[in-house]
Amino acid sequence: MARVYISIGSNIDAENNVRLAVHALQQHYGKLILSSVYESEAVGFKGDNFLNLVAGLNTDEDVHTVADTLRKIEDDNGRDRSGPRFSARTVDLDLLLYDDLVVEEEGLQLPRDEITKNAFVLLPLEEIAPQLIHPLSGNTMCDHWLNFDKDSQKLWPVEFTF
Repeated sequence: MARVYISIGSNIDAENNVRLAVHALQQHYGKLILSSVYESEAVGFKGDNFLNLVAGLNTDEDVHTVADTLRKIEDDNGRDRSGPRFSARTVDLDLLLYDDLVVEEEGLQLPRDEITKNAFVLLPLEEIAPQLIHPLSGNTMCDHWLNFDKDSQKLWPVEFTF
């Protein structure tokens, strides 16, 4: 059984789309561990603020099946892939970690580099898995968050009901 972490984000009808994504993940994978929900400014483009969180789950699916499932959930929830890479989205599901697997291939990067680059990924991941070891750096998520430049990206927790 693999331990998987997924980043969930939206800035189009964000509350509704985050709920739909979490419910779809629960229907497919069962029990999830969910971080708090955070609001942050768009990174890489000008746009509405995002809502973000991280989900942890266990699965017997292989890594490519998980990636395909996430893409299908995005598509089922109106994800438009025709725009620029950094743009508004109904829902964005990024596979961050699949156990300690390291993969670099077309369409799949593990661990996802956003873990250490974006506060909206690192803080929620650190919240639910502080002692988790990053497969490349060898440091815990807690250590990465402690060393993160918190002035570089602002985010704040928001009240959220699933």
